[in-house]
Amino acid sequence: MEATSISKRYSGRVFDAAALEQVRGILRAHVGASRQQLSYRVCEALHWRKPDGNLKDMSCRVALLRLHREGLIELPAPRRHYEPMRAYARRTPQGEPDARIEAPLSALGTVRLELVERRGSGLWNELIDRYHYLGYKPLPGAQLRYFAYAGERLVAVLGFGAAAWQTAPRDAWIGWSSEQRQRNLGAVVNNARFLILPWIRVPHLASKLLALAARTLPQHWQARYGYRPLLLETFVEAARFSGTCYQAANWVCVGETQGRGKLGDHRLGQVPVKTVWLYPLVADCRARLCR
Repeated sequence: MEATSISKRYSGRVFDAAALEQVRGILRAHVGASRQQLSYRVCEALHWRKPDGNLKDMSCRVALLRLHREGLIELPAPRRHYEPMRAYARRTPQGEPDARIEAPLSALGTVRLELVERRGSGLWNELIDRYHYLGYKPLPGAQLRYFAYAGERLVAVLGFGAAAWQTAPRDAWIGWSSEQRQRNLGAVVNNARFLILPWIRVPHLASKLLALAARTLPQHWQARYGYRPLLLETFVEAARFSGTCYQAANWVCVGETQGRGKLGDHRLGQVPVKTVWLYPLVADCRARLCR
């Protein structure tokens, strides 16, 4: 395979000629290794780790596959073949519509968030698939998912995951450089899903839950991943929603996307324009993200 001086960026990492040659050397030195094993080797060689110190294995696998498809490296054949992801089909009585609630927030009782553990994962997925306009697909990277309860009634579900690689309004608001963004992006967490169940009609519940999540998430993230995030972000489809609940919860609207998707890749086609909302979790988040 011919050497190349072209730099490629995948999964938030730049692969220049030197990095590509290093990857090729690993592939040559470990003939017979699986793609997963090679990913571990590449992560270790490139010091590619998450903020908690663990290897960024999934990001590396995506990057290696993209490099392979572009002919820049040659991966071994996969040892397992996966069928294309089918539509999420789980349907249970627990996911059926419940009795309608129309009441003031003060009538609901204590509102609380509960982390979704393994036993509740299927129900969270089902509710998102059935009642969220985007349907269900797995959240990428580090993530936390919540059930929201009012008393004993399940009223909403929320999901937080990896931040967008780049988006001009957020990046301008933070003021960080490309290198600072690459180094500190893990401290930004994306509110990827937020669903008030459709039979719940309670004014101000959404903003109440967003405020509660902003207070609750940092300690849960610390417990699971070993560090505290500094900033929350979300993207609100402008043609569908005004973002009123985020505004009421003191999030800041910093502009609109250009319709290039979460990875900022114009080659992947247009996606709906979205307003970008941010919520600082610490007062000096911009200064700390720019270190």
